[in-house]
Amino acid sequence: MMAFDKIERVYFIGIGGIGMSAIARYFNAIGLMVMGYDKVSTPLTDQIAREGIVVHFSDNPDLIPDDFKIIDSSLIIYTPAIPADHKEMNYFKEIGFKLWKRSEILGKIIEGKNGIAVSGTHGKTTVSAMLANILNHSDRKCNAFLGGISKNLNSNLLLDSDSELMIVEADEFDRSFLHLYPEIAVVTSLDADHLDIYENFGNLKRSFEQFLSQVKKDGKLLLNNKISLNIPEGIESYTYSLDNRESDFYAKEIIQDGYFYTFDFVYPGGVISGFKSGFSGLINLENAIAALAVSWLINIKEESLIKGISEYHGVKRRFDIQYAGKNRLYIDDYAHHPEELRAFILSVKEITDNPVTGIFQPHLYSRTQDFAEGFAESLSLLDNVIILDIYPAREKPIPGITSKIIFEKLSNMGERIMCAKDQIIRVIDEMNPQVLLTMGAGDIDQLTGILKLKMEE
Repeated sequence: MMAFDKIERVYFIGIGGIGMSAIARYFNAIGLMVMGYDKVSTPLTDQIAREGIVVHFSDNPDLIPDDFKIIDSSLIIYTPAIPADHKEMNYFKEIGFKLWKRSEILGKIIEGKNGIAVSGTHGKTTVSAMLANILNHSDRKCNAFLGGISKNLNSNLLLDSDSELMIVEADEFDRSFLHLYPEIAVVTSLDADHLDIYENFGNLKRSFEQFLSQVKKDGKLLLNNKISLNIPEGIESYTYSLDNRESDFYAKEIIQDGYFYTFDFVYPGGVISGFKSGFSGLINLENAIAALAVSWLINIKEESLIKGISEYHGVKRRFDIQYAGKNRLYIDDYAHHPEELRAFILSVKEITDNPVTGIFQPHLYSRTQDFAEGFAESLSLLDNVIILDIYPAREKPIPGITSKIIFEKLSNMGERIMCAKDQIIRVIDEMNPQVLLTMGAGDIDQLTGILKLKMEE
């Protein structure tokens, strides 16, 4: 791991982000003083505060202790989501600090380790968490920085000082993954996204190819078989899929068992039988094949593969079953891209014959503008659709861009409702759904507690 010989303190601007908080936890775990700013208090900031990390919620340089303003012994890390006029960020610049992006620090942390970088426009967090669970059940163990809260760990960070394996998510946002030079790279998916950064799909694809060129010599690459990318010379390349027999790794004998699955895992030259999932959704079964493939490539024993999959309980907000009763099912998911929505909705329809009602909160004005037609096409797979207002995150409004541009393109024949978040409980009371989904990357998760109670009723 990165040596911080002179660093005693680390300050985070945007500490409450899922990626930032994992790194904050890492520095806290190795004994450095850690504190930071975020815009609002959340369950995650509450949790890291209980772990001894000081967090405040006012953009005010006066709240930063003087010790953290000493250049030689302090490290300042920021997230690209922070606006350019942020007072604390500009204060550190003015007094002469070099500010580090989260992705740059992650790249430094994995230097000298056997890095496994999981990339893709969707699926990174689930594959990374599954892989971490498999390796944690093996004699190799691992370290992992996750983009979500693993239910097995109740954390987004797994550390083992004796392990040489380091799992990280290779995030394409802001070209962050170009700071990583892994031993093994995974590409789970490649769909047009982050067009505010890349402008078009061609630029996004070229950035992925540049990332693959950074895999270390004699390294390994695992691609979803639906993806076409130029493979650099000098690395072994493999493909995986759910059940495509032309892939190097896939599942066969897939049998649905309630909300879960039994299956066999096919690898080059053989089959391992007897897998039983501890998770739902065919999209997650495909993710499991990726995690199993990487584990096989680094010679993890068969019993660890089987145990790691059977005892994997998922990631919060990734096909996250909130309630499963005799006549009711409620699942929450982070899906915020048309392809993610499509895969999630179709996976839900594989495990239930009941009508499916979905609540979707669009994320970002720019993404809504770019993908309104795709969102409408995916959401029209639902029997009933409820669309909330756009969650702006880091963006200012774009004239004419509201949830209505998705709503007007819906083609499903069931109920279609557009409402504000504070109206949703009344709407759900009136609709009385048997199967309910909440979807989006904004603050829609604030509704899960009360919606779970409604479904239990």
